[in-house]
Amino acid sequence: MKKIYITLFCCAFLLSCSSDFLDKAPLSNANEENFYKSQEDIEVALWSAYNSLYTLYGPESLPSFYGELMSDNAYSDNAAGRIQDYESFELHTMAVDNELVLNFWNSYYQSLYIINNIIASAENLDFSGRDTLIAEAKFLRALYYFDMVRAWGDVPLVTKPIGIAEAYAQGRTPKEQVYNQIIDDLGFAETNLPSKSGERFVGAANQDAANTLLGKVYLTLNDKPKAEEALLKVYGKFSLVPYANLWDLNNKNSASSIFEIQYKGGISNPYSLYWAMFSPVDNRVVTAWGGGFNQITEDLWNAYEVDDPRRDITIQNGYETANGATVDVKFPVKWRDTEATVDGLRETSDNNFIIFRYADVLLMLTEATGNAQYLNEVRDRVGLPNYGAAGYPSEYNTIELALEHERQVEFACEFHRWFDLIRTGRAITVIKNSSKDVTIAEEDLLLPIPFLVINQNPDVITQNEAYQ
Repeated sequence: MKKIYITLFCCAFLLSCSSDFLDKAPLSNANEENFYKSQEDIEVALWSAYNSLYTLYGPESLPSFYGELMSDNAYSDNAAGRIQDYESFELHTMAVDNELVLNFWNSYYQSLYIINNIIASAENLDFSGRDTLIAEAKFLRALYYFDMVRAWGDVPLVTKPIGIAEAYAQGRTPKEQVYNQIIDDLGFAETNLPSKSGERFVGAANQDAANTLLGKVYLTLNDKPKAEEALLKVYGKFSLVPYANLWDLNNKNSASSIFEIQYKGGISNPYSLYWAMFSPVDNRVVTAWGGGFNQITEDLWNAYEVDDPRRDITIQNGYETANGATVDVKFPVKWRDTEATVDGLRETSDNNFIIFRYADVLLMLTEATGNAQYLNEVRDRVGLPNYGAAGYPSEYNTIELALEHERQVEFACEFHRWFDLIRTGRAITVIKNSSKDVTIAEEDLLLPIPFLVINQNPDVITQNEAYQ
């Protein structure tokens, strides 16, 4: 089947929503008919914006493959599609024509087009609660641009609906300006959104999620005082639930959950695919098939301390075939759903996906302040010795190394690891000293701008240094 590539410039006139979502003007026209006219239109359009989370944080997403597969935590055992595209994340052999990278780029800009339309339309309307809806859209825009600027560096910053001519004239925006926009959007969100307890519906953007994301943005910019200020607004408002409860299908949106993507199991529902795609490839026993994505390395398995209950909650160490043979493969089980019905060869699982949870706030507070108090709250929850106490692993003898270790085992397979290592300046050293034994330079930390994007507009869009 011939593939149709949708770049930023096509997204200037593409609405990615179902035919019964809104009556759409011809796709070739970026005109006022594509704008939403009422409060009801804005509310319905926001559902489409939230639905983009299913793609942008799914098992085959940029956060999954960039955040996890590129790190020392995971490898790909996928046997379908362009295998080299998956392996290039795992082995750091990225090429400019990687189809996954192009798909990620397209998906973000499709979603941003919808979000920009929502914001622009709502700002021209006058109704009670308008700013709350705008704030939800701005939170999503900030979240998506934060992913993009960390993965690609300078990216075209588009904050309003634009026509084709404007799109073709839009070059890459310096990352400093992108970060300024992210901070502005989150400032608006923090001011105009309710706290988690008052969110508009379960899973909606909320003030606490905005402050959590803002704290992470400031840590990425190495502004620790502002990170601390944002994160302290969240501190104490949530609690640490038992680790196993985070993945309990009967305990969704727990007291630890700050921003969580909502799924519902079953063939006719918006079900999740983490369990199907992260199970061993073509296993036919653990799951109906198995995607083989983000399988567990020995590096991650060995990172757990003796008696850390998080290891066996996170990872299954092998399985038996129908013939009784043992398969020596380690794979994630946080999203296990053994009761899920099967659609074709994939489980229609009921698991939510947590983007922000309270342990992240606590560990970021230690990163921002250097105070081990917050880190030790996380360790107390799993019954492990505190940092600085007898029995704490001697190899993590600085607060930085202690945090790196704690985040690796606390958030294993949750799309944090590579982002964390880049933020702390440790990515190059860690990946070289891992079982992957990959030597990379600073410029290799960014993904390439997709070849087709540059080819479509070579006088305006430039390539990242490593791929020139």
